[in-house]
Amino acid sequence: MKMPLQVAILAAGEGKRMRSARPKALQLLAGVPLLAHAIRAARAIEPRTICIVYGSGGDQVPAALPGADLTWARQERQIGTGDALKSALEHMPNDGVTLAMIGDLPLIRPETLSLLAAAVDGDRLAVLTVIAPDPFSFGRIVRDKAGRVRAIVEERDASVEERAIREINTGVLAAPTARFAQWLARLTPHNAQGEYYLTDVVAMAVSDGVEVVGVAAPDAMEVQGVNDRLQLALVERAMQRRTADVLLREGVTLADPERIDVRGTLHCGMDVAIDVNCIFEGAVTLGDAVSIGAHCVLNNVRVGAGTVIAPFSHLDDATIGARCRIGPYARIRPATVLADEVHIGNFVEVKASTIGERGKANHLAYIGDASIGRDVNIGAGTITCNYDGANKHRTIIEDDVHIGSDTQLIAPVTVRKGATIGAGATITREVPAGALTISQNKQITVPGWKRPVKAQR
Repeated sequence: MKMPLQVAILAAGEGKRMRSARPKALQLLAGVPLLAHAIRAARAIEPRTICIVYGSGGDQVPAALPGADLTWARQERQIGTGDALKSALEHMPNDGVTLAMIGDLPLIRPETLSLLAAAVDGDRLAVLTVIAPDPFSFGRIVRDKAGRVRAIVEERDASVEERAIREINTGVLAAPTARFAQWLARLTPHNAQGEYYLTDVVAMAVSDGVEVVGVAAPDAMEVQGVNDRLQLALVERAMQRRTADVLLREGVTLADPERIDVRGTLHCGMDVAIDVNCIFEGAVTLGDAVSIGAHCVLNNVRVGAGTVIAPFSHLDDATIGARCRIGPYARIRPATVLADEVHIGNFVEVKASTIGERGKANHLAYIGDASIGRDVNIGAGTITCNYDGANKHRTIIEDDVHIGSDTQLIAPVTVRKGATIGAGATITREVPAGALTISQNKQITVPGWKRPVKAQR
């Protein structure tokens, strides 16, 4: 019968090499905390319990990563991974299998964790290993002549011969929970660091006659840890390339898979095309045949089928309809909803507004806190003056309105259906339906007027 599985994630370290006031567990990777990636991998194998050991950063760590399925254990003093796992076991059932992993392995795959847990097979200690091109600073896997794992020796405690070993410990182990409890009770800090090494349980297992099996990770990058900014950047690019590969396999066209950043989730329909250097944050959904130009940023956006977003556009917390044309250099701010076939052109900003079907604002306009109907054309330089210095006010523009260039709409104000507003108007009162409204000063020419000149020094 399959034994119940639980996961302990050891994430109490300070991460001094990050040189940051933020604890290592909360350093951002692909837009979310580093620790969140380990949690996601653990959840994918569906353990009955996930216990996270935290310490550095205090309560801000669990506060940043809420989850009803998570149990948190605080390690008051960071005195080694063995002590950290001991803290976790105090918060988990004492039967079944425990898989212990460190919290800074963001690329580890659930399939690898499942393979390691399965290797316990009743009463064995399973250790995840990898052949490293450069094993410096990692614990070495020491095997006997028959190839059986006998111990893990840390770099600082290794002999010259042991340091030549390229097979290293990844920080992920699995064993019966009761075995872990027995071994942890026997740990001592008699080593160069003066810490309780979790890796010492390997030698204890050998001494107790428990078989130790090494499970090889598919590649070194999957178990790449993150201890400094250089490693963080390395893992970021690897994660982004992994995401790009998934998108390509799903049929998305990427102009360059090395130049895309997904910092959340990106769901794409058929025939989506994404140009270089685009950033997707939060939850983004792109419908069929959507085209995203170069250097765009989309954050929590839903885009309808056939819409084209031209380069250098920034869309944030918005819903975009089908067959729209956005940009270049457009800014769509939160709480904006665009209906189908809307055109938002260069240097147009829309905020907290709705625009009906076939609406157009093609040049240099600001639309804020507005409700705009169908078939409305907004001329260049038009702005909704929605802020009086203390409060925001709404502008309502009904269907089939044409607004001339350089118009100021002083909210709150309503423009009725079919109205036309002449260029340069300042609108402070309701505009009646179907009529032309203008607001122009008389043009005056002053003969003989001279421009000011700079005073002679």
